[in-house]
Amino acid sequence: MIQDWLSKLTDVFKKTKDSNIGKLFALVDEEINQLKSALTKTEEWRDLYKAEGTTLDLMGENLNQPRGQTSDEIYRVLIRGKSALNLADGTMNKVIEVLSLTLDCHPSEIEIKTLKETGDNEPAALMITKAPLEALNRVGMSPQQFAQLAQKTVAGGIRVALVNLQGSFRLSIDPNKLEQGTDGFSSDGTDGGTLGGVYTPQKEDDLPI
Repeated sequence: MIQDWLSKLTDVFKKTKDSNIGKLFALVDEEINQLKSALTKTEEWRDLYKAEGTTLDLMGENLNQPRGQTSDEIYRVLIRGKSALNLADGTMNKVIEVLSLTLDCHPSEIEIKTLKETGDNEPAALMITKAPLEALNRVGMSPQQFAQLAQKTVAGGIRVALVNLQGSFRLSIDPNKLEQGTDGFSSDGTDGGTLGGVYTPQKEDDLPI
């Protein structure tokens, strides 16, 4: 850019970068580049997935969603969840849809059953039989926080009694035969069962929901 500016000068000026006017252009160019960088970041941070810090706080305030002590990653989840709750109608399919939108995962990664389906007689109670472990680990959300999020999503008067965080991995029923199903060992890193477990931080805070 500096050379382009210099080329537009009349011949009475020395058109080199080390000339006085060249050095002046260099200072102006640096300021312009810093301004461009700031404008680019401002534009990028309008995206929820890229925004950080106080910019995220402003997004949350627009939805009346406080941050509390949560990290940027979990706060993004809460903001998405606050927006997705407008879709909830109390049905299990909608609960799954809202949770998947909130955690940015596919609905097939979440399964919900009533306790009566599992043989328990407690009415108005649900059990999450399959949870999106990868999505939880990605944002650093603990099992307790996920249960709190799920409870906020279901209809009033419904209790989330249990969240199953077990993986799908299973050993073969035949000790002399390798498990070939989708729940066995992986053959190429893209198939096979998953192990259970979720990252749990040393200090755990309740979600501000």
